[in-house]
Amino acid sequence: MASRTRNPGTDWLASCAPNPVLVQRKWAAGELADIPSGRLWLAVEADILPSVAAMQRIGPERLGPVLVHPGADRAWWLVPPGAEELLADLARLTVRPEARSLLCPPADRYIDGLGWLEKPDGTGRLTNAATLGAAFGPGGSGLRLPAGAFC
Repeated sequence: MASRTRNPGTDWLASCAPNPVLVQRKWAAGELADIPSGRLWLAVEADILPSVAAMQRIGPERLGPVLVHPGADRAWWLVPPGAEELLADLARLTVRPEARSLLCPPADRYIDGLGWLEKPDGTGRLTNAATLGAAFGPGGSGLRLPAGAFC
């Protein structure tokens, strides 16, 4: 078995699971790990191209982790728990229910076509749900959102 990675984003992801050691073992074996949402974050699903455009509008200083699977045209944004109400009316976004597992690779590798377009950095930083909603909502296809638009 390969030695455990010392990537802060990977270590943070593993810490989000009930059994971080099992997650690290799966990654060491080159497998995806099931990490349930709800405790520290929720996953918001969207198509990849609108997600890339939204990432550009939001800007790197406000982005949390974004997992992608290009072959399936899917992206999953990690947002704080409680985002359901803020994003419920946006047809292009689907908030996945609490405790639903997200198949995750480590922060620094692609496995089975899944990888991090915006990598977890180890701090627990997530994309603010209101910011994500503004980037995907009506008028969200415009220019980059001004800094004053966010709390």
